[in-house]
Amino acid sequence: MTTPDFQQQLRDVALRVTRPRLAVLEAVHDHPHADTERLISAARALLPEVSHQAVYDSLHTLTQAGLVRSIKPAGSVARYETRTGDNHHHVVCRSCGVIADVDCAVGHVPCLTASDPHGFVIDEAEVIYWGLCPDCTSRPL
Repeated sequence: MTTPDFQQQLRDVALRVTRPRLAVLEAVHDHPHADTERLISAARALLPEVSHQAVYDSLHTLTQAGLVRSIKPAGSVARYETRTGDNHHHVVCRSCGVIADVDCAVGHVPCLTASDPHGFVIDEAEVIYWGLCPDCTSRPL
């Protein structure tokens, strides 16, 4: 797998290339579905002087620009990933909280049709599957 050109990705969405943004983008890429605290640690491993606020600001900016996706499973803090724009979903373990990507079975957006959209023009459906991961399923009771 080739390493993404994070500088070009930032330029492609008309964002200034800054060291904090590069560190955060690389951290999210290297740690999909990580929460903010984990990403702060990962970004600091790349750029020790990056502040908490710079990481939060970068996550917000990168999410708004569409380079990062924020997911918020029920009962969890926000998690982040760089896999964007492909209409995939997530599966979450009810026991340990691990999250994995699940490709959309339908493929097109939206992949679900509301029985009554109440006049809304629906352009996306966010699906989160819940269950037990293989590790938690195989643990003795």
